[in-house]
Amino acid sequence: MKPAVFLDRDGTLIEEVGYLDRLDRLEIFPWSVDAVRLLARAGFATVVVTNQAGVARGFFTEDFVRETHRHLAERFAAGGVRFDGFYYCPHHPEAPLREYREDCACRKPKPGMLSQAAADLGLDLARSYVVGDRLLDVDMATAAGARGVLVLTGYGVVDAARLDTATRPAFVAANLMEATAWILGEQARCA
Repeated sequence: MKPAVFLDRDGTLIEEVGYLDRLDRLEIFPWSVDAVRLLARAGFATVVVTNQAGVARGFFTEDFVRETHRHLAERFAAGGVRFDGFYYCPHHPEAPLREYREDCACRKPKPGMLSQAAADLGLDLARSYVVGDRLLDVDMATAAGARGVLVLTGYGVVDAARLDTATRPAFVAANLMEATAWILGEQARCA
């Protein structure tokens, strides 16, 4: 089984813009393609995991989320990078749209997306990392037996100010590239 780096989407790979509801608002951070390329070259599966409550709130559709992920995949492929998978949660326990009103196992901080990706792709969660800009990304990592890295992009600065003893990232990084350098260093120390 292969280790993975699970990557939050908004605020980690791309600029946080609130609810991303149009592709013309999608801005990839300048370091993201290189960071993901380095992780893949080091033998990690790279998997995007994202809560998309905008679906449950009626701001956009699941088709738009899939279109966004196709667009991201194409943009990263142009830089020589391929993601191993995209997983998203369209649910919210207080959703105005009844069909998405659910306290599901896939909504972060629950580990359902990681468990599903591990089953689908043959991944070893114990040797994996989750990188995100929210404490719920770190909590999801902990719930799955992976290691969580908080980045200070997106909502990361705000969430870092709220760190407590209950949520402990393995590392706090300025951005995805710094997180990648730390992960690769950890991999080398464990080899």
